[in-house]
Amino acid sequence: MRITTITNWAYGITVVLTVLSAVAFILSARSAVQERQAVEQHLLLNSMGEELALGAEETTDEARLYVIRGEERHLDAFTIDEGEERRRDTAINALRGLGIPDAERQVIEEVAVNAEALDKVEAAAVAAYTSGNQTGARDTLFGPEHERFQTALLNSVNQFRALATARTEAAFRSAQARSDLWANIAKVMLALTAVIFLGVLYFILRRRVALPLVRMTGIVNRLARQDYAVEVPTDRRRDEIGEMNDAIQIFRENGLERNRLDAERKRDLETKDLILQMMHRLQACYAQNELAEVVALFVPQIFPGVAGCLYTMNESRTTLSEVSRWLEPEHTETSFAASACWGLRRGRPHVSHVADTDIPCQHLDHSGVPGLCVPLTALGEAIGLLYFEDRTKDATAADAPRLYLELIAENIGLAIANLQLRDRLINLAVRDALTGLLNRRSLDEALNNLHRDQSARTVICMMIDIDHFKRFNDEFGHDAGDEVLRHVGQIVADTVGDAGTVYRFGGEELTVIATDMADEQGFALAEKLRTSVFGTPFSYRARIVGPLSVSVGVASSPVSGPTTTLINRADGALLKAKLNGRNRTVAAFVVEADGELRVERS
Repeated sequence: MRITTITNWAYGITVVLTVLSAVAFILSARSAVQERQAVEQHLLLNSMGEELALGAEETTDEARLYVIRGEERHLDAFTIDEGEERRRDTAINALRGLGIPDAERQVIEEVAVNAEALDKVEAAAVAAYTSGNQTGARDTLFGPEHERFQTALLNSVNQFRALATARTEAAFRSAQARSDLWANIAKVMLALTAVIFLGVLYFILRRRVALPLVRMTGIVNRLARQDYAVEVPTDRRRDEIGEMNDAIQIFRENGLERNRLDAERKRDLETKDLILQMMHRLQACYAQNELAEVVALFVPQIFPGVAGCLYTMNESRTTLSEVSRWLEPEHTETSFAASACWGLRRGRPHVSHVADTDIPCQHLDHSGVPGLCVPLTALGEAIGLLYFEDRTKDATAADAPRLYLELIAENIGLAIANLQLRDRLINLAVRDALTGLLNRRSLDEALNNLHRDQSARTVICMMIDIDHFKRFNDEFGHDAGDEVLRHVGQIVADTVGDAGTVYRFGGEELTVIATDMADEQGFALAEKLRTSVFGTPFSYRARIVGPLSVSVGVASSPVSGPTTTLINRADGALLKAKLNGRNRTVAAFVVEADGELRVERS
């Protein structure tokens, strides 16, 4: 007989006995609840009866002490006790609402009547004493009428307590008896269940279930610890134990597969998290060198063991240059023509040197090491390249999901395009479109920053004006004037170098701001600018035009004046240079304590 048939019969009998036991326990518990409710009601009624008796006695005592001693504290206590009597009325009303029997309800009504009558007698005595009738008040409180009402009240209270005690004790004993009866029945049912279970299933559990399970315990424990390397022995039995053995074998195989899938899913989640982190940091980059560092840090984590490079394309879209690398790739060039990469030509990832099934890129050597080129595009234009190189022979980015490659390439491409666009916009905002020098807005911002600077730095300002600039426009046209501006601006920028910053002030005027420079050094630099412009020939349309000359006005701060007037003072010096014949340098520096200006020229 199968184990199932035997256990089904035993299970059915056990279930019936268990249900009967449960019903008995529920009835026993309900009787116990009734028993507890009877005890609680007994305590409640007893305490409320005692409170009624004590309240009446305390009120009477305070009233009597007041008419005997005449002390106000007893009157105050009597008044407080009257408030307690109002609470007593509330307690009486609560007793009426408890659903007590008619006999107890009738006694409660007598208590209320006697208490009201007693209150009226005591209140009348206190009022008489207060109005001066002390003898009458004492006779009232110690007279037979008061004694009769008080005795009747106490008797009624005692009678109520006796009735309530008798009733609650009877209810308690009845509930206790029922609880014990049902508890005993439940115990008998459980005992029968245990006897049947042990008597019927002893041999089945021991011989056909327990011993095989003991042998399988070690296997199950190892599987429970997710040690799926354990071997499950073959069991030829055709009963439930044999089926369980087969199920454990299937569970082991499923566990092995689940571990593999979990490992893949974990790696996938880690890869997605790394890609997300890289995307966030790419969006926060301010410069392409920062972007290159982010790519070099995160890409090796996304594709472990895979070396690679990041290339960006020049403005003419003809050449790619390496901007970052990781794990030292060895088989690609640091700079190459865009046409040398088949990935850029096709606009999609290209794999080289894999089973020689496709043509390799020209920027790779002939070592035969597999390489993957992923083009970076933005707004339909190629702007760079990601190159991956297999270094470990067991990992390659070509095996990665295509979605990850496209996602990484798309985000890096967009980040590079955004940075390039940001740089172009910044240049348009801060630089002059004609000369490439910083514009007037940048000059104003620099002067404001210097004005806010509290370090008392020395500032030299040079105002430069191209002499007879209108003649070039009138004689050769405005294109010639633009070339003159570019020519002079380049000479000034090259001459100043790192010593200062060159701005286009407006029209044919340029401005140079230099910091931490003495007045003599500033004047010498201005003279060098003037002589460099005058000594450099200028040709327009294959014709030497010139010579070109500039007038320079120099001013300094803070010794010679505040930064806010720096431009005006330099402009005034420039005006003197132009009035005195042009092609000269004039400086306005304070050299005396009385503030007189010294003007130098050349």
